[in-house]
Amino acid sequence: MSAGVSLERRDDVAVLRLGDGENRFDRTLVDDLNRALDEVLRQGRVGLVSVGSARFYSNGYDLEWLAGLSRDTRRDFIRDQQALLARWLVLPVPTAAALSGHAFGAGALLALAHDLRVAREDHGRWCLPEIDAGIPLRRGMTALVQARLSPRTARDALLGGRRYGAAEAVACGIADTSAPAAELVERACAVVRARVAGASRDLGARKRALYADAFAWLSGEAKRASPHPR
Repeated sequence: MSAGVSLERRDDVAVLRLGDGENRFDRTLVDDLNRALDEVLRQGRVGLVSVGSARFYSNGYDLEWLAGLSRDTRRDFIRDQQALLARWLVLPVPTAAALSGHAFGAGALLALAHDLRVAREDHGRWCLPEIDAGIPLRRGMTALVQARLSPRTARDALLGGRRYGAAEAVACGIADTSAPAAELVERACAVVRARVAGASRDLGARKRALYADAFAWLSGEAKRASPHPR
């Protein structure tokens, strides 16, 4: 893994740190996160908490980097980034995102791919700003939002680009709870730890059944099966 992504163990919880900056999605981040998940799964019966920097959980795609890619390379990257979301969504371990700062775009979607979310009380917004920027969302990304949020919240997030602070995020079900910055990671570890002991051996299969539509579109299974792929 690069210097940005790191793992530490806190008893029965693995804490995955995305990095110290804006943690924008590029090829390096996607590859490093996949390697980190490989390591977590090798650790056996654990939970997983991800956390960003003091200002950002993740600020979405690295748009400047994306703009410099060829069409085919960009397509392959988006496919692999969606596959990462699919993998995270059905991980066979309990997961929580500690939203240490802003979670925008692809970062907001990564947060939704966790089982639980803990929002920082004094800083950070969760938002899908693609509609304001005229950027289309892939079918799998929309399916993920629909799978994790209420219809009303999904509508406001997808069609209005609404920005949610901690209190609003908890009220709307985007986040499960909130915590001060100093307690954020430990609170996320606590909510995950409460699920580790009782996690069933078929947890991944249960998640895959629960989020079947989102998983199928994110992983590419639905596109391959459709006679008219989108």
